[in-house]
Amino acid sequence: MKGRLNVFQAMMLRWRDLHPYSAVHAVRVDVSLDATRLARDIDRLLEIRGLTGLELDAAGRRFEYRGGPNGSTLQVVDGRREPRVTLEREMERQLNLPFARRGRIEPFRFFAVDAGQGFYLGLAYDHFVAAGDSIVVLLAQLVRRYRAVVADPNADEPWPLYPATFRRLLRRHALTLLHGLRRVPALAASCRRGVRPRYPGGSEGYNAVRLLRLDPPQFAATLREAKRCGVTLNDLVIALLLKAVARRIDPRDPRERRHEIGVASIVNLRGAMGPDARRAFGQFLAAFRVAHPVPTGITLEALARDVNMQTARVKREELHLQSLLALGASALIWPFLSDAQRRGYHAKNYPVWGGTTLLDAGGIWANSGEPTPPSEYVRAVSTGPLAPLVLAPTSAGGALEIGITYRPTAFSAEDIAALAADFQSPIGAFAQ
Repeated sequence: MKGRLNVFQAMMLRWRDLHPYSAVHAVRVDVSLDATRLARDIDRLLEIRGLTGLELDAAGRRFEYRGGPNGSTLQVVDGRREPRVTLEREMERQLNLPFARRGRIEPFRFFAVDAGQGFYLGLAYDHFVAAGDSIVVLLAQLVRRYRAVVADPNADEPWPLYPATFRRLLRRHALTLLHGLRRVPALAASCRRGVRPRYPGGSEGYNAVRLLRLDPPQFAATLREAKRCGVTLNDLVIALLLKAVARRIDPRDPRERRHEIGVASIVNLRGAMGPDARRAFGQFLAAFRVAHPVPTGITLEALARDVNMQTARVKREELHLQSLLALGASALIWPFLSDAQRRGYHAKNYPVWGGTTLLDAGGIWANSGEPTPPSEYVRAVSTGPLAPLVLAPTSAGGALEIGITYRPTAFSAEDIAALAADFQSPIGAFAQ
């Protein structure tokens, strides 16, 4: 086996033993659908890029792309009556279909939702193989090949598929990690104050999907509001998520030990991995946790600024690297837990109600060399055993698409509809 999985990828393998842990992307293609040609382009591109014949040694955390013809098929779904509704349903279906766990596996499933005038090109993938940025580049190159607008000068070059793991990164930041250890007691205390997510419907891991779109005027107003408050877009998304979740759970007494709401946010480490990682197909992810009591009556601006104080410290002290050490520690404990204990492990020790994974698909798309920006780009990511709710905000074409994935055992469809309304109501105020 030529490649070795990093600790974040290994965690995903452990999670997918409990329930499929996948992600799905879909991009709007504003030309007519020729399914035969599209399937041929998919096969050719995957072969050229070396993304076929994947062999996985899950126990040894090793993998190899052996090459050969692509073995996956393109599924076409008729969405001409209700394109977005059909897309949402298909993304949900794909998210809950398992991939093979080990041995020779096909980690990609392509589908097309025929919208009449144009179509949505979708890709569901076993999440351990790649992060969202690699998938955006893959879809951009596929759309370019399908449109045949310009020739790709690197069309015959395989991608680097076996990037280095995080060991070199952790060695290079050893002093930062040591300094960060002084924050561990505060993090542990925050986790003890955290309200644990509840699953009244049981431990079944099914993921439901709802798509939420902020049109360009709404998204522009949201960015202006974030700038006015002196926070990042991710800070504002986290604050909106905290307020929305706070309305969905029981009233919390600040005098009680568990009264804070925690959420997690994904960090992409590709830039910190050095030049070898710039073109590599794979994933370089870490995470950090934000917690807040979200008292009744707190304004969104005040909450966003409180969130910014936490995220600024994470960036300044690179505390997201601590999550890699925590994942390594959990890997040592995992084999000794039952499946029931594994499902509740994170809720007990690292309570978060939701997660965010922000992606600038438009920027990545442009940097990939595809001249035509996507008018719509949507994503959804499995919740896994960490949190019952995940937001995947994706910017492209001047809009922000938010894929909401949730566990129906924790949230009802009515809860999510109300949460989406809570999420959009202050955004509507920004646009006025």
